[in-house]
Amino acid sequence: MVPKYFLLIAALLWTGIVAYFCLVQSSDLPTVNIPNLDKCIHAFFHFVFTFLWFLFFYKQLKSDSIFRPLLISFLFSFVFGAGIEILQGIITTTRSADVLDAVANLVGAAMSVFTVVICYKNNVLNIVLKN
Repeated sequence: MVPKYFLLIAALLWTGIVAYFCLVQSSDLPTVNIPNLDKCIHAFFHFVFTFLWFLFFYKQLKSDSIFRPLLISFLFSFVFGAGIEILQGIITTTRSADVLDAVANLVGAAMSVFTVVICYKNNVLNIVLKN
């Protein structure tokens, strides 16, 4: 069984990593010419973001169902991603807000929800989710 404080630390750490890489000057990051790589990175960031926050909320709420923690973590991912996109347009000089990035964020979060549901139905998450 994983303690909920560990899950909170993991989720907060990942949130900080995502915020940093989304708000750091893009000139400070290595350049790779792979079409739409940034969209894949956004989806990956929010897949992990949603999954980690789901684990924390599930433990914190001591829920009998995965629905509420999944909904909260999905909505949190959406709001966080939208906030980051807005901040990119306001406070950075080398980045801009992009609707397609927000769509990629949602795709990653939705894939995470789908993965959690499949894992839950197949009892894969039992070790972590035990209350």
